[in-house]
Amino acid sequence: MLRLVAATAQLDPEPETSLAVPRVGYLVYRVERRLRARLDEQLRLHGISTPEYTALSLMRERDGLSCAQLARWALVTPQAMNLVVSALERRKLVRRRPDPKHRRVLRASVTAKGFELLERCDRSVDQIEADMLGDLPAETVEVVRDALAACAHSLKATSPTPRARPLDGTR
Repeated sequence: MLRLVAATAQLDPEPETSLAVPRVGYLVYRVERRLRARLDEQLRLHGISTPEYTALSLMRERDGLSCAQLARWALVTPQAMNLVVSALERRKLVRRRPDPKHRRVLRASVTAKGFELLERCDRSVDQIEADMLGDLPAETVEVVRDALAACAHSLKATSPTPRARPLDGTR
């Protein structure tokens, strides 16, 4: 029955009625896709992408992270994060400086111009979150926040350890 709901949802993304309770994962996916679309649209108006906003937000909270550390926090590859940070650096939104102990490691920080942009973007993101959570009482918002954090933690804690892959690319 749940597979029927998921299959029907692919044809009609907003089914009026449902024969079965949808999977939590499906509901999280729907919220994530709509949230990402709204973020992309609003942040674009500020001249920034969602990955760039994510990187700037992480740097604001954890100043001086390397690209590899930022990538782990953002759940992307170090190569992808390096592209994002390089683009932000070219626009003078972040600066990188060598780590005093490890010269090959570059530490990233938000510039004054980056902080100004973050402030403007935060107002847009606050409005999107208000729209998303507007029908929920404040105490329910806290329950949702805590539940989602617990779900993310549980998935990370129960994730199988990835197998090491050979450097030559063979499996």
